[in-house]
Amino acid sequence: MFGFGNEGRKRMNLGGVSSAASHTAILDQAKARREERQSAKRQLDSAIMLQTWWRATSARAIVRRDLQAAFDAGSHADSVHWTRCLVFGGVSDERLAKWSTVMSQDNFALLIQPFAGPQRDSWLVLVRRVSMMLVQSVSRAPESQHSAAHFPVLNVLLSAPEMQKLLPDVGQTVSKSVTDYMCARAFVALIAAAFTRIPPTRKSPSLGPLALLSTRPFSSYAPGSQEYATLQSQYLQNVMTLPLLPNRIPIASLGTFSASLPLTSLESVDAVALVNSLEPLARVHLLANLATFVPASTYPSRSPATLAAYLSLLNLLVASLPAASLEPPTASKPTSSGDVDSDDEYTAPAEVGGTLLRLLDNKTSARVNGLVGPAHLSALLKLASNGVSVVHGLLANACALWPASRSRILGAAVAQGGAPLVKGLWRDWVRGSPIGLEPDPRLLTDPAHAPHWPSFLFLLQIYAQMLLTMGDEEFFVTLATPNAPRNPLTLDEVSALTKKALNVAFVLYWHEDQAGVKDGLVPGLSMRWEGVRADATHFLQSIHARDSRRPFMPPDYWLLTSQIDVTSFIEAAVLEDIQLTAPDDETQRQYTGALSKRQIAFVSPRLGVLHNIPFALPFEIRVAIFRHFVRNDMMRLGIDPHGMSHRRHKTVIRRDRIAEDGFDQLNDLGPALKGTLSITFVDQFGREEAGIDGGGVFKEFLTALSKEVFNADRGLWMTTSQHELYPSSTSYATEPHHLNWYRFIGRILGKALYQGILVEVAFASFFLAKWLEKQSFLDDLASLDRELYNGLIFLKHYQGNPEDLSLNFSVNEDDLGVTRTINLIPNGVNIPVTRENRLQYIHLVCHHRLTRQIRKQSVAFFEGLSEIIDQKWLRMFNQQELQILVAGVNAEVDVDDLRQHTNYGGVYDDNEETITAFWKVVKSFDASQRRQLLRFVTSCSRPPLLGFKELVPLFSIRDAGNDELRLPTASTCVNLLKLPRYKSEHILRQKLLQAISSNAGFDLS
Repeated sequence: MFGFGNEGRKRMNLGGVSSAASHTAILDQAKARREERQSAKRQLDSAIMLQTWWRATSARAIVRRDLQAAFDAGSHADSVHWTRCLVFGGVSDERLAKWSTVMSQDNFALLIQPFAGPQRDSWLVLVRRVSMMLVQSVSRAPESQHSAAHFPVLNVLLSAPEMQKLLPDVGQTVSKSVTDYMCARAFVALIAAAFTRIPPTRKSPSLGPLALLSTRPFSSYAPGSQEYATLQSQYLQNVMTLPLLPNRIPIASLGTFSASLPLTSLESVDAVALVNSLEPLARVHLLANLATFVPASTYPSRSPATLAAYLSLLNLLVASLPAASLEPPTASKPTSSGDVDSDDEYTAPAEVGGTLLRLLDNKTSARVNGLVGPAHLSALLKLASNGVSVVHGLLANACALWPASRSRILGAAVAQGGAPLVKGLWRDWVRGSPIGLEPDPRLLTDPAHAPHWPSFLFLLQIYAQMLLTMGDEEFFVTLATPNAPRNPLTLDEVSALTKKALNVAFVLYWHEDQAGVKDGLVPGLSMRWEGVRADATHFLQSIHARDSRRPFMPPDYWLLTSQIDVTSFIEAAVLEDIQLTAPDDETQRQYTGALSKRQIAFVSPRLGVLHNIPFALPFEIRVAIFRHFVRNDMMRLGIDPHGMSHRRHKTVIRRDRIAEDGFDQLNDLGPALKGTLSITFVDQFGREEAGIDGGGVFKEFLTALSKEVFNADRGLWMTTSQHELYPSSTSYATEPHHLNWYRFIGRILGKALYQGILVEVAFASFFLAKWLEKQSFLDDLASLDRELYNGLIFLKHYQGNPEDLSLNFSVNEDDLGVTRTINLIPNGVNIPVTRENRLQYIHLVCHHRLTRQIRKQSVAFFEGLSEIIDQKWLRMFNQQELQILVAGVNAEVDVDDLRQHTNYGGVYDDNEETITAFWKVVKSFDASQRRQLLRFVTSCSRPPLLGFKELVPLFSIRDAGNDELRLPTASTCVNLLKLPRYKSEHILRQKLLQAISSNAGFDLS
């Protein structure tokens, strides 16, 4: 507390600090000093480098200025020194143009002389570098005055023949060296860029020299060499993909340019890699340019190897483009049964059209579409007939890329190639191929089978097209008629081909990986499996239609039950249908109800089989599945399958006005017709007939109604020569009121199918085909108009000039005494029928007669039918089977089968005396009397589709007392015969015949 004057002395800690702190500080200080030294060194090094760079840059600038000055004022006589001044003194477009101008003088004397002197090696190095600079200058500004000076020098240096003339000893070597140097430095890409900088519509003077320059490098390489192939690929990738390339070439240069194009030895080009390197639009431009510069007229002059390679490239390009992308976009076609007038007899699965077409100009579009024009098709088909197999794949892929032209493409193949082409395809390419030998997915996707797919698919397409205009007389022709038109394939060959197609289609429908089917590519075609499946299905349906009309296949030929567990198949198919048709969302249910066959195949393999190749399963199985579908629909709607529901729509029908009362009271119900109806008949005196409708009265009503509405005298229906019905083709039938009648008839017939009630009416096969969205064939015309059919067959095989017959693409119609001319195609009345288009004419006439004339009527009928019956259900059957589903089998009543499935009531059993006499009497009945008995008890004269075991409820007989004066009566609602106990067989026969022929309605009950 006292100060002694020493407070300022430094305080010292004699104990020192910790050794750890002292050690850390020493290390930190050393590190800091080291970093300072390193930083100082870096600064010094940087300064030295900067000084060195600056001195070098300054020196170079001085040297460059000196070189530039030397070039500008230098002597042209010393070409090497003068050019070295250009290369190292700094390049400008003006100096390059000056160099090119000087070098071009006196027939390129200054350019050529140094190659003969001691400095030739140095001169070659300089020339290569300057040449590259010239090409870059041309690429930047192809229309400049500087580029005009460059073209002569470049066109000489890159031309081996020109250099050979100027330098006989080393000219070719020099040209090749310059060419190698520039091709290694994107020469082709630079030339393509130069082309793009000149608008296609401009007639620039630079285009001629530029076009010549683009092909000069090929003169230095031998066709087929690796260098040539590499340059070819670059040229095809960069120059040949330029839009409107033919329009960029001056007319004066076009011939020389076309002749110098590198389109020889294309077999050495990796076409797959080339196509994969291009965007879709570039592929289209390449197609258009190839089609222009390689016209079909030049095919015969090309070597087989080059032509095959060229066609393979075309095939790869066509196959790589999205389906329908080069066709005008069209609105989606309706998938309902109302779309029965499509002029396209077949629509392959395709994406939305026009995705690439809308990006093209008119000229490019016309050029690329010329690939499926008459001239090119004719050339291709000639090659196909000569065994050039690559054409098969090209035409098959063309059908997918241009689906609207499919009929024309295949029609041309049929007209030009005909029977020899089909025979050659089968016997040379398809018969021995492994495609379709077994229903094994591994056989389909095996890459080793790639060469076999194009021919197989093209044969399916062309033969299916041929069937459109092939009558049964021609299809089934035998050797006994040698001069008759002949099916190109024997029936055994048709059977073998069909089995292959059936195995392929079944695998593609049954395959669990439906995403792979939709998106996977076919080996050898670059085509989606979906397209193969569609073509195979179309072919199979055409052959099956023939076999259904006139069987020629072995028994059970079509069945593939060995590949399917039928019980599980039925269960799964029914479950899948429930999932499709009964989702929670009503909007979604309406959507799934409108799914096409192709869309359903992706959702459900089993339904895909049922709707596309149903003949792979027995008819009885499909009928059972149909009834399952109906029962599920009833359950969804809360409808009692036995008709015992209390919710009934009660309807009173006058006997003498059944059709009119039915139309007035039931037509507006629409889909509600699916529910239970209670019918009460009123006789001619206004009294209600006896009987409570438990279903039998409705069956009686339906039977009577069918007789009236399908009566041809009413004007709504016409009959074929086989007395089969189809809608009237008169304008009378197209009036709105009568179209409502067609809708009503469709609903009533749908109700009959829904309830399993047979209606005794026979429809024409071509009309039934409309129910199934199938096309009609030439053979269908025979039953409708035999005279027209014979005329078309005569035209098809006419040996003279068809133009002598004075036919055109129009038809005359007599509509209720008024004659009208209808064009089959736009301006058809002015288009004559020729040898080339007569098959198209035949098909269009058939289509008009069988489809277009009854379009409105058919649409109305299907609208009504589809309100009751889901169209997907009907796709499980063909026309003949659908007729059986509607009307049953027009066969004799099998009394033994009926007796075996009969129930008895009261005192009766199978051995009772009256029952024994009854069956004896029924056995003695003729066919007509047996049908009368069946109608009396069940209200339908035809037996059930699958035998009497399917009759619901079963046929029953109950005793009706001892009064032998009483007639037998019936309750058709329960299929019950009330039979008195007759002691005499004679009386039983007399009373039974009197009852079943009385036609007294339900009064007898």
